Amino acid sequence: MASEQKVSETGESITTTIPVDEGKEVFKKCNDIAFYRRQKELQHGSSHYRALMDTLVLSERGAQLKLVHTDTEVPLLLQVCAVQGGIIRVKINELQPIRPRYEVPDVLIHEPVTQQLTLEQADADSLTLRWEETQSQVRIAHCPFRLEVLCRGEVTATLNSEGRLCFEPLKDPPQHSTSSQKEEEDDTSGLWKEKFRQFVDIKANGPSSVGLDFRLHGFSNVYGIPEHADTHRLQDTSAGEPYRLYNLDVFAYKIHSRLGLYGSVPLLLAHKPERTIGVFWLNASETLLHVDTGADHLVKRRRKAAHTDLHWMSESGIIDTFLLLGPTPFQVFAQYAELTGWQALPPLFSLGYHQCRWTYRDEADVKAVDQGFDQHEIPYDVIWLDIEHTEGKRYFTWDSKLFPDPVGLQDHLLNKNRKLVVISDPHVKIDPDYSVYSEAKDLGHFVKNRDGNPYQGSCWPGPCCYLDFSSPKARAWYACMFFLHKYKGSTEALFVWNDMNEPSVFGGPEQTMPKDTVHCGGWEHRELHNLYGFYQHWATAEGLIVRSEGTERPFVLSRSFFAGSQRFGAVWTGDNVASWDYLKISIPMLLTLSITGIAFCGADVGGFTQDPDPELLVRWYQAGALQPFFRGHSDCQARRREPWLFGEEVTSLVRRAVCERYCLLPYWYSLFRQAHVSARPPLRPLWVEFPQDHQTFAVEDQYMIGNALLACPVTDPGVTKIKVLLPGSGECWYDTHTFQRFGGGRTVRIPVTLDTVPLFQRGGTVVPRKVGAGTCTADQWLLPFTLTVALDTKGCAEGELYVDDGHSFNYKSKKEFALRKFAFLHGTLSSSCADDTGTFDPESTVESVRLMGIRKRPTAVTARVSGGSEDSVAFAYEKTTSLLTVEGLRLPVVQDWLLQIE
Repeated sequence: MASEQKVSETGESITTTIPVDEGKEVFKKCNDIAFYRRQKELQHGSSHYRALMDTLVLSERGAQLKLVHTDTEVPLLLQVCAVQGGIIRVKINELQPIRPRYEVPDVLIHEPVTQQLTLEQADADSLTLRWEETQSQVRIAHCPFRLEVLCRGEVTATLNSEGRLCFEPLKDPPQHSTSSQKEEEDDTSGLWKEKFRQFVDIKANGPSSVGLDFRLHGFSNVYGIPEHADTHRLQDTSAGEPYRLYNLDVFAYKIHSRLGLYGSVPLLLAHKPERTIGVFWLNASETLLHVDTGADHLVKRRRKAAHTDLHWMSESGIIDTFLLLGPTPFQVFAQYAELTGWQALPPLFSLGYHQCRWTYRDEADVKAVDQGFDQHEIPYDVIWLDIEHTEGKRYFTWDSKLFPDPVGLQDHLLNKNRKLVVISDPHVKIDPDYSVYSEAKDLGHFVKNRDGNPYQGSCWPGPCCYLDFSSPKARAWYACMFFLHKYKGSTEALFVWNDMNEPSVFGGPEQTMPKDTVHCGGWEHRELHNLYGFYQHWATAEGLIVRSEGTERPFVLSRSFFAGSQRFGAVWTGDNVASWDYLKISIPMLLTLSITGIAFCGADVGGFTQDPDPELLVRWYQAGALQPFFRGHSDCQARRREPWLFGEEVTSLVRRAVCERYCLLPYWYSLFRQAHVSARPPLRPLWVEFPQDHQTFAVEDQYMIGNALLACPVTDPGVTKIKVLLPGSGECWYDTHTFQRFGGGRTVRIPVTLDTVPLFQRGGTVVPRKVGAGTCTADQWLLPFTLTVALDTKGCAEGELYVDDGHSFNYKSKKEFALRKFAFLHGTLSSSCADDTGTFDPESTVESVRLMGIRKRPTAVTARVSGGSEDSVAFAYEKTTSLLTVEGLRLPVVQDWLLQIE
C-alpha cells in the first residue's frame, strides 16, 4: 500500500492509501496467519477426537455428549439441537474452560426454538438421533468422531469427515522464567505472540483457534460467504488461497481475489437440482474457508460421487454452526432469516436514485447539483455529503464556513421532497474541546489498549479514538447523538452513512485495529472484529428510530457488515474502480450478498475512483438502475460526473435509465416487502428461480429481479449483440422493449445499442409500474399505476402490489398497508385483496394495462369495479407482437375489479 497526498477541490490536502500489490506488503496471505498454519498441519484423514457414547444426555433442548482428544484427553462438549423450521445446530465448546470463551451475541434475533430429538439406535460404535418433524436423522460415530446429517435416509452432510476438527483450549500465560522466555523467542507457531511486518500481536489467551471440516454429499455448486470480489459460484481453493472472512478497508480492491473485503457473512449455500442447503458458521473472529469441489472426480477411471468438502477455520471463539436443510433455496433463505432476522423494509425514498461525491464543496454546490437534476429532468431523491462537511472531521458538526445554514439547506431539499445523507465514521478526533470526544472518554466508551487506556489510532481526522460499539451502553449513548437537540443543524430529513467501520485504521496492522485491543467485557478485538461495523450500523439505525420516537423508518448505509446486518439497512461494495472489469464483477458480488440475507445492496455507479468514459458511465447507470441500491459516487480526484456533464446524448441515456428505475419502483417496493416478510431477495441468481436447470448454476452476468424480470446488463464496451440465457424449457419470455415472445430453455442473441439493456418479463407474471417518473419518489407517489401482464404458455399470469405510506412503521403498528393480488385467468384480469388485515388506501388508480401474449384481437374489453356496472373500455391491439393495450382506466387500487377480454 502506498500513501498518496491528494488535494481536494476545496484545496485541502488529503492522504489516501492505495494497495499497490495485494497481500505482499499490507494484507496477509494465508501462510502469514499463524492459526491457519497450525490447522493445516493436522494430518489429513486422521481424526484426533472420539465420542464418548455413554455420556449422551437427551433433553427438550437437544442432545449432548463428550468428545475427547485421543492424545491430550482434553474433553469437549458436543451439543446437537433440532431447531424449529428445518435447522440442525451443532455447538462444540470446552467442557470446562479456564475462562469463558467468546460466543457471538446479538446476531441471532432470539434463542432458537428447539424440538425433541429421539434416540433411534445406539451401540458401542455409533448412535442415531431422529427428528420426526423433518424426517431427518443425526448419526454420531464413536471413533473416529463423525457426525452425519441424513435427510429422508440420505446422507446430506458429514461433519469431521476428514478429521480436521480442531479446538485449541484456553491456557494461562507462560510464567516469565528463562525457559518460558526462550519458548516465546522460539514461538514460530504464533501461540502467544504473532508478528506481521512491524506489528506484534500479543495473545492474552494464547492459541484459541477452532476448525471443522464438512463434506456436502452430492453437491458441486456452492455459493455465498461474502464479501469477495470474485465469481458468484465459489471456486475450488485446494491449490491456492482460502476464502478469507476478515473485514478490511481495501481501496481499489483486486478482482478475482479471495481476500476479505469490507464485510463478512459466514453463510455458504450448496445447491443441486434436488436440494439446496446452507451452512452458517457463527463466528466473528478472523475466519478462513477452504473449498474443495472435487473438480477431478476421475480416480482410476471410476467417477466418484459428486461432493464438496469445506474446511472452516477461525482464530478464536467456539464452534457454533447451523445446517439449514432447505430443501428449496427460498426455504434456506427463510431458515437463515429465522435465525438472523429479515431485511428491514426501507423507506421508499431510499429506493430512488442517490447522488454522492467526495465531496460537494459547500451549500451552493449542493443546491446547484440539486437544480441540475431538475433542469435536466432527471429524478433523484437524495444528495450526500462526505467528511469535508464537518468541522475538521468532527462528526455531528458542520463546517461553519462551507455549511453555515445546514437546516436551511435541508429545508431547501425537503421543499422538493428530497433528503440529505451525511457521513458518520466510528473514529472520533482526539480533541478535549470536542464534546463527542470528551463525553465518550469520560463515559468509557472507547476501545482500550491492553493497558486499559483508550486505544489511539489514525484516520481522516488524524489521531483519534474508536467507539466501542460492542458495548450496549456505548450504542445507546451513540444513538442519542442523533436527537435533534444533540445534533445541531440536523433535521428529520437527514439520514446517515457509516463508512470506515471495518474499522479502518491508517497505519494499523492490515489497515485495521490491532487484535489485542480490548472491548467491553474484557474481550479482545480478535474475538469480535467482524462484528464492529454491524454494531455501528445497529446503533446508527436505532439512533434515527429514537429520533422520531419510533415512528419513522431509518435509512443507514454501512460499508462493513456481518450476518444480521440486513436488519439495519443497506450496504455497498466499497471503493471500486471506474473500469469495465469492476462493472462486470459488481453483479456476482451483489448476487452473493443477496442470497446471504443482505438484500439492500449496490455498487458505486461509475466506479468510485478514476474516471469512466461516457459509454462505461451509461452502461453503469443502466446496470445500477436494475439493482437494489442505486447511488452514483466518486472520489475527490475523479472528475465531476453529474449526468449532464458528458453531452446531451449521455444525459438523455442516463435520464432514460433513471426514469425507467422510477417507473419500476412499485415492483421494487413490493419485492422489498417480500424480503421483509419472507426473506426472498429482490435480486436473485437464475439458479434460485430455476433450481433444476443446470444451465443456470454458473450464470453470473444476468439475474432475476423478483420472479418476473430477467436482466442482463451490458458489461463490455462496443457491444452490438449479447447472448442471453432464457431458462426454463416450459417457460416463455417477452422482451420488455420490443414485446417479442421467446421460448424458454435456450440462449438467444439480442441486438443492443447504447440505449438498450436486455430486460425480459417472464410469462405468467404481472409487474406493476407507475405511469411516469416524477422528480422524486414523493412526486411520483401522486401518479397512477400501470400493469404489464405477460401470459404464460397456458394463458395465465399473476402478480402482486404492496403499498403503504412509504416512510413510517404504521404498516406494522397500525396495519396501514394494502396488498393486492392480480391474476389473469380465462380471459379475465382480476384484482383482489391478498391480506384483509391491511387498512391503507393510497387513493390511487390503475390507469392502463398492457397484456403480452394475447394471440387474437379481442372483440371487446370491459371493466367492472366491485359493486359497480360493467363498462366498455377502449383498447389497441398489435397483431405482430400480440400486445393488447388498455388505457383510460380508473380502477381503484384497493378495490376489487375485473378486466374482461372477450
